[in-house]
Amino acid sequence: MSTKHKDTDSVARVLTEALPYIRRFAGKIMVIKLGGSAMEDENLLSNFARDLVLLKLVGLHPIAVHGGGRHINEMLGRLGIESSFVQGMRVTDSSTMEVVEMVLAGSLNSSIVTRINLHGGRAIGLTGKDGAMLKARSLQVEVDGKAVDLGRVGEVCSVDKRILVDLSNDGFIPVIAPIGYDDSGASYNINADLAASAVAAELNAEKLILLTDTPGILDADNKTRSQIDSNQI
Repeated sequence: MSTKHKDTDSVARVLTEALPYIRRFAGKIMVIKLGGSAMEDENLLSNFARDLVLLKLVGLHPIAVHGGGRHINEMLGRLGIESSFVQGMRVTDSSTMEVVEMVLAGSLNSSIVTRINLHGGRAIGLTGKDGAMLKARSLQVEVDGKAVDLGRVGEVCSVDKRILVDLSNDGFIPVIAPIGYDDSGASYNINADLAASAVAAELNAEKLILLTDTPGILDADNKTRSQIDSNQI
């Protein structure tokens, strides 16, 4: 058998095996958070974009939420702005927030959108400020029993899903940079995992997929789980 025929048979077999899952998830929403090495490796990022397009073509509604911590670190370093962290959260003053917004909502979001479009999809880049989607409040943390001010680091207090529903139903793939806003219109830097979780919950998504360098979460027996359902949580 020629290599071409082998490749054709392999593709046919994969599609046949995938058919039950395509039927099961057709019309369902999947929220996918992109972070870690997948955002550093050009091939991984291109494969991610291609896979989102494939999901959309077979009838699912993927919604992407991306981080960008390493890119932000690089830009802050170029500008001579020092980074500091508390419990893994970036302390974000007004100057840092400007850089965060520039990187996440600008170059990084646009880059992901472009890759999806190049693979034949129709992606639209958004932040949580678009369509008043992610309303935020200041994230409160305690260290040794004392409250620590992280500046413009936020947590999601409400999600307006209308723009996401409308775009998905119209054939678009929303790509969200996790930047929220408060009652005064000020921008807040939101952890991408938390933003993706809030969006998935509000949309009653079928799946929340986290593409990160972390192998999974620990269960009650301290064992790593790469997949879990709501009952197991």
